[in-house]
Amino acid sequence: MVFFTSATLFDFGLMKKAQERADAGDLGAKGEEMEQAVVLHRKARMLDMLLPMGVLIASAIGAMIWTGYLNGGRSLVDCFANCESAESLVFATLLTLIVIIVLYLVRHVLSLSEMMEIIPDGAKLMIPFMIILVLAWTLKGIINTLGAGVFIASILDVDGGLVKLLPLLSYAVAVFVSFSSGTSWGTFAIMVPIVINLFQGSNLTLMTISVAAVLAGAVCGDHISPISDTTIMSSSGALCDHLEHAKTQIQYQTPVVIAAGLGFLVAGFAGNPGVPFFVSLVFLLLELAFIRLLQRRRDGR
Repeated sequence: MVFFTSATLFDFGLMKKAQERADAGDLGAKGEEMEQAVVLHRKARMLDMLLPMGVLIASAIGAMIWTGYLNGGRSLVDCFANCESAESLVFATLLTLIVIIVLYLVRHVLSLSEMMEIIPDGAKLMIPFMIILVLAWTLKGIINTLGAGVFIASILDVDGGLVKLLPLLSYAVAVFVSFSSGTSWGTFAIMVPIVINLFQGSNLTLMTISVAAVLAGAVCGDHISPISDTTIMSSSGALCDHLEHAKTQIQYQTPVVIAAGLGFLVAGFAGNPGVPFFVSLVFLLLELAFIRLLQRRRDGR
């Protein structure tokens, strides 16, 4: 889906309308706010963005490994399993901020006074999205407290004759749970043990497919959920309207959701990844071709 839309510049639905407005110069209230917030400088280069990003990623991974080692991890996997991710990200962010300040001063991209003015302005821009995040985390906690795991286990408890539908059912439930709670990792934690226990060590191939379905569905729901931290941070980083961003993502992901669901249905009966992947890919391309045909007819071309 990503490669197709990128290579063909194919927009549809609300995204197409937004792109047409942007091409006409209408960026909306958020666009005007973004133009005022962004500081352009003739000395800025791609390095000024790539180097801080590299420092952020490398320092975050290094801090996770170190905190995991301090918590008793001796192998790389154990270090990641026992790491303090929140503290590592805070450390990486502060280190990256220091690197940015030094880099911009050395390269004369921005003066110290200009950077000190930008930092509080950036913090102010994040306040509405931080409020959304806090409310979203509160909702996630309420969902877990209500016993979502027991409810999901009752849904997935199917008879032996319907066991081949478990990959599709696991996928659909994971999409719903992740979309409702706004967390993919929380959905992993709830549903993966449930799916594994349903098979009780038998039919390992179908169990693996069902776990894969949970992972795919959880990531899918998290990507389009309006209360997901990834969705919130994406819209805040781009300074676009949060709900408009969520709506466009839902429209773009719907063909993928349907194609993947068909693939997991086939996988339950085929028992191998090759045939389901081919079926999903072909069906996705047919969906996109159909959408493109409808769009051309609507545009009178």
